[in-house]
Amino acid sequence: MILSPEGLPRLRGLERELEQVEEESAELRREIDALRGRVERLRDDPTAVERIARDNLGLVRQTEVVFQFPASR
Repeated sequence: MILSPEGLPRLRGLERELEQVEEESAELRREIDALRGRVERLRDDPTAVERIARDNLGLVRQTEVVFQFPASR
């Protein structure tokens, strides 16, 4: 394979492809680590869960009053 005319260029191409895949793998590992950290915070910190419920779902406590104002022009 390496001794054929296209062998060395193919080998170099495969080495570059391997490098790209390794970089993608490292990025995905960092993303997984960040998500695991977020899961741990959500498990251990009730205020983090409340913050997400308020921000993403618009939830409020039963005793709270919500005031909505029109967007300023």
